[in-house]
Amino acid sequence: MKLLRVGTAGRERPALLDPDGTLRDLSGLVADIDGTLLADEDALGRIRNAAAAGDLPALDATGLRTGPPLARIGKIVCIGLNYHDHARETGAEPPAEPVVFLKAPDTVVGPDDTVLIPRGSVKTDWEVELAVVIGRTARYLESAEEGLAHVAGYAVAHDVSEREFQIERGGTWDKGKNCETFNPLGPWLVTADEVPDPQDLSLRLWVNGELKQDGTTAEQIFPVGEVVRYVSRFMTLYPGDVVNTGTPAGVAMGHPEPKPYLRAGDVVELEVTGLGRQRQVLAQA
Repeated sequence: MKLLRVGTAGRERPALLDPDGTLRDLSGLVADIDGTLLADEDALGRIRNAAAAGDLPALDATGLRTGPPLARIGKIVCIGLNYHDHARETGAEPPAEPVVFLKAPDTVVGPDDTVLIPRGSVKTDWEVELAVVIGRTARYLESAEEGLAHVAGYAVAHDVSEREFQIERGGTWDKGKNCETFNPLGPWLVTADEVPDPQDLSLRLWVNGELKQDGTTAEQIFPVGEVVRYVSRFMTLYPGDVVNTGTPAGVAMGHPEPKPYLRAGDVVELEVTGLGRQRQVLAQA
């Protein structure tokens, strides 16, 4: 299923995109799309049955904003340097273990919402990523297969980053990762049954119409199941938590000087196979 949330910011309603592209209203069946829903197999089954029976009312998508496909995110766990080609372009050694950092849930915005360049920023960068949404509580998992079994679905994430704040200002990466609007998510949460192999997805990103990133999850150093297993050894993952699994080569930081960092007025578009497409116009904070 392709689950999404539509409406003005803070007042989104749950919806489903059916196979013929018609938007269907889920608000008569469920209160929202969140961890509680994803952990409830009966509720998900009711959605599937209603969709198959044609019982869900259609929504007019004209002028309707698409919000983040997940409400009340508990935490966003991010994996850095998780693609062989990205490590090469930045001159970094592939890590022996996953690089883990956190992003605050309040960085999440809709897939087509405005992204703000932070005040004082000169190195705002782009990163298309595969986001993993957790559907079952994961703690001390033993195998990558167990990791995959705890995944409810997948989405497109844009891990916007400010490289000066991240690398040159001391401390951890958090300062360059948690500026407002720095995690557009969606348009859809695609349930795991529609993604038979998360290591066989293409990721692409364009800036002002120019292709900048063109990668594949086959290049991941630590695949999805192993990432979930690994993270579960250090923190408990709950239904509705999100894991951003890293970005392929092609970020601004990996370009020769002068590096083409983002500026107000730039347009970024990104997509992941089967998970939809985002489009953001950059503006000054």
